[in-house]
Amino acid sequence: MIRVAVNGYGNLGRGAEQAVSRNDDMELVVVFTRRDPGSVPTQGAPVAHVDDMPRWADKVDVCLNCGGSATDLDQQGPATAALFTTVDSFDTHARIPEYFASVDAAARQAGNLALISTGWDPGLFSMLRVLGEAVLPEGATTTFWGPGVSQGHSDALRRIDGVLDARQYTLPVEETLAAVRAGRQVELTTRSMHRRDCYVVAQDGADLARIEREIVEMPNYFADYDTTVTFVTAEEMAAEHSGIPHGGTVVRRGTTSEGVAASVGFDLRLGSNPEFTGSVVAAMGRAATRMAARGEAGARTVFDVTLADLSARTPEDLRAHYL
Repeated sequence: MIRVAVNGYGNLGRGAEQAVSRNDDMELVVVFTRRDPGSVPTQGAPVAHVDDMPRWADKVDVCLNCGGSATDLDQQGPATAALFTTVDSFDTHARIPEYFASVDAAARQAGNLALISTGWDPGLFSMLRVLGEAVLPEGATTTFWGPGVSQGHSDALRRIDGVLDARQYTLPVEETLAAVRAGRQVELTTRSMHRRDCYVVAQDGADLARIEREIVEMPNYFADYDTTVTFVTAEEMAAEHSGIPHGGTVVRRGTTSEGVAASVGFDLRLGSNPEFTGSVVAAMGRAATRMAARGEAGARTVFDVTLADLSARTPEDLRAHYL
């Protein structure tokens, strides 16, 4: 059995807990939290404070880091890589190289393996982008996200002073999406492909103009998009924005010879973004454990993961039934 720790018990942590329970070769041995451990109601796993992590170093095969990318993982990633084999879903695309470097240094020094940015984008979509380009070297890849709630962007909103709760919806620009699906030439820019809708519950007396300004000017998250901010009550948020759906599409269009077109597509339609992301992170935990068992150390990405390492099936079963 793969002994799994979940670090952080928010939406993603609970999704990872659900995923681990559905894999027969895994068991959740501990949940780490910054809160009072007695206040964290898991499905049965013991809870320990993050300060007690060193005591679990020899009792955990892989630690699934489930903090947010905006502020948590910058500290969680390197700190936990010094103790465990780790997996995370760091999703600030522009900062992945620097994050990789910081985690790589900590993991190599400790002789551990750290698999970063393993959700669905970055993650599965990243793998499909590389696969599409490898198979169709002459062509173009287009990725659309949504419609759905972005956990990372919603978390970034909730970090703003004066914000009690928030949801951020990523929405494809329908005109651009229709043009790509039809194979028409269209300008593809950050702003022309997606827009962002933010619903915010503010503290009583908070400066709404300041909050809106901080949102629309936030680098890496909202500054490059057409972004709308709508302030709602806590009751409206609970009634109308309690779900966390998401989805997206990757399309690689190219030619195999002059005038002969081909395309590769991959779609996700997710009833629960955190539960699906947790499922990806759990599968990547299996892969990371196997890679570490072979003596690999340092940071890795999904580009270093094989399907055989991801699957719970034996190589013989894969060859007999999936090849």
